[in-house]
Amino acid sequence: MRTHTTKKCVLILCTGNSARSQMAEGILRSDGGETFEVYSAGVKASAVRPEAIRAMREIGIDISGHRSKSVDEFAGQEFDYVITVCDNAKETCPVFSGKAIRIHQSFEDPPPPGAKSAEETLSIFRRVRDEIREWIRTFIASAAK
Repeated sequence: MRTHTTKKCVLILCTGNSARSQMAEGILRSDGGETFEVYSAGVKASAVRPEAIRAMREIGIDISGHRSKSVDEFAGQEFDYVITVCDNAKETCPVFSGKAIRIHQSFEDPPPPGAKSAEETLSIFRRVRDEIREWIRTFIASAAK
């Protein structure tokens, strides 16, 4: 998966690779693509949530081509950073060989489909997206040095 590059390689993990890690991947690729090679995965793969795609599209980032991946797809690969964006992924994250710096920054899990109205759910996705983007900006500033 990793290409030969001087970019720092980042794996972003959450439980289902359906929302938070997908949004974080899209944001880091958009805002730090010159510096970082970015992947995301989940403890167990599911499907990318349409609300995540919509929330990202609103800020000009298209993740509609993303697919949910299991962390098992990345076994044996080396990363410079492994970032967990939920507590469950932090607790169950496999060990990656090499020099990977592990970072944990938990973000709220958007509600499952049908738990709230469509507008309430999208509002939560937007807030989580904005929190992730703010955190990613700080990460880029510190890691790109």
